[in-house]
Amino acid sequence: MATYRYRAATAGGQLKTGILEGNSRADAIERIKRLGLMPIETVETSTKAAADEKKLRLNTATRRGIVNAIGELAVLLNAGLPLDRALAVVVENLNRPLVKTIFAKLRDRVRHGASLARAMTESNGAFSPMASAMAEAGEASGKLDESLSRLGETMERAENLRQTIVSSMVYPIMLMVIASSVILMMLLFVVPQFEDLFSDSGAKLPPMTQVIMGASHAVKNYWYYAVGFGAIAIFMLHRWVQQPAVRRLVDRRILKLPVIGSIVRNAETARFARTLGSLIDGGVPLAGALAIAQRSLANMHMHDAVEKVSTGLRQGGGLSAPLAQTGLFPPMAISFLRTGEETAQLGLMLTRLADVLDRDVRTAIARLITIMTPVITVTMAALVGTIIASIMSAILGFNDLAVGP
Repeated sequence: MATYRYRAATAGGQLKTGILEGNSRADAIERIKRLGLMPIETVETSTKAAADEKKLRLNTATRRGIVNAIGELAVLLNAGLPLDRALAVVVENLNRPLVKTIFAKLRDRVRHGASLARAMTESNGAFSPMASAMAEAGEASGKLDESLSRLGETMERAENLRQTIVSSMVYPIMLMVIASSVILMMLLFVVPQFEDLFSDSGAKLPPMTQVIMGASHAVKNYWYYAVGFGAIAIFMLHRWVQQPAVRRLVDRRILKLPVIGSIVRNAETARFARTLGSLIDGGVPLAGALAIAQRSLANMHMHDAVEKVSTGLRQGGGLSAPLAQTGLFPPMAISFLRTGEETAQLGLMLTRLADVLDRDVRTAIARLITIMTPVITVTMAALVGTIIASIMSAILGFNDLAVGP
């Protein structure tokens, strides 16, 4: 897809600018119309120079730094400082080089007349579309400090959930690495010590001992083939999964998996609900907010379903009923959405839904880790025990032959 910068007019005659993706200029214009806007200018920005510019890759520390900086910027604006001065103060207080560079570029763009939303959009991926949209809504309403404060809270909650998931997976991964290393050490160094003893005896080894000896011989002599083949297989699998059709198929299958599918569904719904709720509370119209919030969905199957709902919404349809018809969102989410529509408090109900689902995801992950840990331990212990038992059975067989008649 190409990237297009547009200028458009709202129904009230206000001018809006932004950036979106499309398969062609006509597709981009159609997407702008779906946002309820009248296109004025649509220019492709994905030129060769822009394509050569690499998107920023943010680590955990950088993301945390950006969240803290946005919160500080909101406080400074609330205290009455002009935007350019507030950005200058934020830059002075930053210590991390990358975060400092990002906000220094924002300050420079604002000083040259660009809006904060446009500067965020052109920040080379440092800020999400949600951040740009909330900044634009805040600038349009004159409540930029409130919008940025709400944005900081949303980003912090999303980062906390991300870190919870990552931290929960550290222990089982380390357990598997350590256990696998122990098994490899036994196959590479312990088992070969008995190979000469068994070969000198001339006796027939038990079947299990022969299997273990064969595995040790294969690991010792052909490990580099296994590593090379594994690396190539992982690379090819990664490239294959990156194909849109394959990824959609994989994402659809993931949602049908027991336990894992429920966790993914709830996590994706929580991120979508928090993004949509923050945008609505920030003053972004529902149609535009839904178009931006759907980009927060990493699962392409759910993303496509929301895109269809977004199209129907711009044609006068509702939100909760079409989402319910997809069958992809938890029943609780549909209930919250329906209540929000009926009470005209959709933003509030979406935020509460995200809080509930975040808690459910944390609980489900903790329960899954609790089950995985003993399973991994017992499995690895059984493999180690099998190796030891196969060696001991062969040794005891030799002893029986030595003391036999």
